[in-house]
Amino acid sequence: MSDKIILSGLLPEEINEKLELKQAFRGKQIFQWIGKGASSFDEMTNLSSALRSELAQKAKIYSSSIAKVLEDPDGTVKLQIALDDGLAVETVLLTDKEGRKTACVSCQAGCAMNCAFCQTGHLGFARNLTAGEIVEQFLYLEKKSGPLSNIVFMGMGEPMMNLSAIRRAVEILCHKDGRALSSRRITLSTSGVIKGIYDLADNGPAIRLAVSLTTADEELRRQLMPICKTNPLPELKKAIQYFISKTGKRVTLEAALLHGKNTGRESADNMISFAKDMDVLLNLIPWNPVATLPFEEPSSAECKNYVRMLENAGLNVTLRTRRGRKIGGACGQLGKTLSGFENTQKLQ
Repeated sequence: MSDKIILSGLLPEEINEKLELKQAFRGKQIFQWIGKGASSFDEMTNLSSALRSELAQKAKIYSSSIAKVLEDPDGTVKLQIALDDGLAVETVLLTDKEGRKTACVSCQAGCAMNCAFCQTGHLGFARNLTAGEIVEQFLYLEKKSGPLSNIVFMGMGEPMMNLSAIRRAVEILCHKDGRALSSRRITLSTSGVIKGIYDLADNGPAIRLAVSLTTADEELRRQLMPICKTNPLPELKKAIQYFISKTGKRVTLEAALLHGKNTGRESADNMISFAKDMDVLLNLIPWNPVATLPFEEPSSAECKNYVRMLENAGLNVTLRTRRGRKIGGACGQLGKTLSGFENTQKLQ
């Protein structure tokens, strides 16, 4: 691990302080260059060559590096990111039919939630990412594919378990002197950490919330998502209602559709009962196959029938298009192409 100062997770005034710059505006200049995607001090042409040389001796812009680039024919791009302690994470660029580009970024190396249908949850948990490591994923994706429209904290890990780093990353990416991304274009997806939902509602940042619900059947959800044991559905619903009331923002309820598990009439009735009278959008995601997990993907007819039952009850529903599956970049597949999490330092 390097002993140099890492700049990606610092604000302008902190850059100034850490680097002991005599001119206060230099910190702002360096911060602006980082937001523009500069990967070396040599690119910072409004700094003197002497200062650029000095900075290179004491600091680094990034702590991580791109280990591998995977590209799906559908336009999805996945980057495997090598962290400086030998661990690895993955981040994905998604492009929709309108050409809008979204960065799906990770907040943890591995995940402790252990959702039964998710590849990442079976890797185990290594550690939280720093704010800088989160910012770097976004900047790497922009460098690869040009300006991005949105960010979703929907990659590896549970965002609510690393909310302080996410707050700092959002502050950096939305800072007017840097990347200046709009917070309205940022979404945090949680598996249902009730305490975190209240915290986000009360203390910000003012970003959008998505909740990975999958099923509104308490018993089935306990089997599929162990977090439900300590974050039960009735209390989760209260937290979602509080968030909507406090922020005025619509919440997205996500459901991974599993063949024969959560797509029948009873499942639809439970979802309708849970979602009714709330300002929510249901985002349905046909399960993406992972060979080591004991589930089957639903048929197109099964998905459409489930959508029809929800829409007939007056719910606002979208059925997500499957993208990135050939590179293990689809929802629930992150970590699929890593060669064993404990050996990710061996990625080339």
